[in-house]
Amino acid sequence: MIKRSIADTLRHNLAQFPLVSLTGPRQSGKTTLLRNEFPEFSYVSLEDPDVRAMAQDDPRSFLSLHGKHTIFDEAQRVPELFAYLQGEVDKTGEPGQYLVSGSQNFLLMEAISQSLAGRVAVRYLPPLSYSEMKKADRLPATVEEWVVRGGYPRLYDVPISPDEYFPSYIQTYLDRDVRRDLGVVKIAEFNRFVSLCALRIGNLVNVQALATECGINVRTAKEWLSLLEQGFIVHLLYPYHRNYGKRLVKTPKLYFTDTGLACTLLGIETPEDYLTSDFKGALFENAVYTELLKEAYAQGQVPKFYFWRDSSGREIDLLTEKGGSIQRAIEIKASATYNPKFFGTLDVLGESLGIPPEAREVVYSGDNSMETRHGLVHAFANLP
Repeated sequence: MIKRSIADTLRHNLAQFPLVSLTGPRQSGKTTLLRNEFPEFSYVSLEDPDVRAMAQDDPRSFLSLHGKHTIFDEAQRVPELFAYLQGEVDKTGEPGQYLVSGSQNFLLMEAISQSLAGRVAVRYLPPLSYSEMKKADRLPATVEEWVVRGGYPRLYDVPISPDEYFPSYIQTYLDRDVRRDLGVVKIAEFNRFVSLCALRIGNLVNVQALATECGINVRTAKEWLSLLEQGFIVHLLYPYHRNYGKRLVKTPKLYFTDTGLACTLLGIETPEDYLTSDFKGALFENAVYTELLKEAYAQGQVPKFYFWRDSSGREIDLLTEKGGSIQRAIEIKASATYNPKFFGTLDVLGESLGIPPEAREVVYSGDNSMETRHGLVHAFANLP
């Protein structure tokens, strides 16, 4: 089993809160993580129809049968259970009573916010990160292969290729989450919507254009984009605009939680396909962004990531903020060869935005990390 970086954070949170919730995309490894890292907890899956029926019919008796130190998996399937969990955790208020997990963040968070606010730590488990694979000595041969395969654990547990795995994954997501749990009935249109999102990877989201191409109205397009975000299929990266006037764009950029899924949707099946693809730069940018996002989630942090783009087209790919100020300004280049010109925009904007050289960074797909007079250069494989 590949060690997940978030495990220590979960243990720390169990010592603070009565209940800890772990959510994330389907098949990201939530159940495996919880059962292996917390063997002292009993395990109950609410995906099982018989178990779910019992929980729905008599929640009090169900909770008395499954006492403290229990993992409730796919907990969003029985949202009414959360009100009774509130009563149980409030009896003593002691930390570490329950673990709950779920793959449908919208439904899980709705249930939590109604009943367990202030009593639960909410944590996210995305697919495997490059750094987790590196520590486990399970990395693909090249960065290019990593981008194409992505980080879903099953791709490293059994001999299965991305072009075999992801079509069934998408079908599972559509059938179980979109149709059954969220009530979307236009499945063919929704499937096309997901593919159209992949074509916009790393770009500003034009909801009107998405709606028109998909044959739906703008309101539906906004709802579907929200569902994809809540279901951990895509991430929206918002522009940084603090105190810098109205010349900056206000539209978010779109990325996928997993580059392997995005590659499949784009018809990219091999590293060679990736290297010759028009989407190479956007996919590598996606890989860097999600790697930093995964690291923040593993530390239990709420990531404050942004991008910068003004009306004249000048852009910084990624900004991180802390305490109201920019901590890192990152330019992302898919090239395997470093060029000092990579710092061109950072040099110009860094001066006007008050970003010192030590906070300016370039991430590229080459092998060598170094310090330069312009700022830091990071190889993707050594990304901190």
